[in-house]
Amino acid sequence: MAVDKQQKTAQEAKDSPMIDSIGSTEKTTKARTKRATPAKSRANAALGTAAGLYGIEPYQPAKNEEYMSDGQLAHFRKILEAWRAELMEEVDRTVNHMQDESAALPDINDRATQEEEFAIELRTRDRERKLIRKIEQSLQAIDNVDYGYCETCGIEIGLRRLEARPTATQCIDCKTLSEIKEKQNNG
Repeated sequence: MAVDKQQKTAQEAKDSPMIDSIGSTEKTTKARTKRATPAKSRANAALGTAAGLYGIEPYQPAKNEEYMSDGQLAHFRKILEAWRAELMEEVDRTVNHMQDESAALPDINDRATQEEEFAIELRTRDRERKLIRKIEQSLQAIDNVDYGYCETCGIEIGLRRLEARPTATQCIDCKTLSEIKEKQNNG
């Protein structure tokens, strides 16, 4: 008897207009996804890279273009400078925010909340300060024409990896080994 009720409920759910509307919505969404143009797909994929975040199109190397040519170096310099500028704006905003909000609040709980917010902001800015240092090192490597090559083994890091992480200093293989060793040492 319980099985009959379950089957009846399942059949009612299938016949329900709410399910039909959801099902048809899923079908139309899938149909739209299938019809997406390759250019849109590439543009959406670019948004996941550092370049895409700053409105810079991913670099498309010309046929037989040498790795880390002047055009590629200029492309990565543009990405790194845009990233650095954004981080510096965040620093300025934090300083202004902390100066504006540093009023002595009468309630001890409000003061504690404010201090905690400031501590979190300062911790975030400290991480960004370290990132700015890495960006500066990458810009220096571009000036020295050392950018784009693994510090450990000397092979090419790769354009797509550098677009995803412009401050990368190791190829994917060396970075993977480095992380495995770090896990083993730090347990």
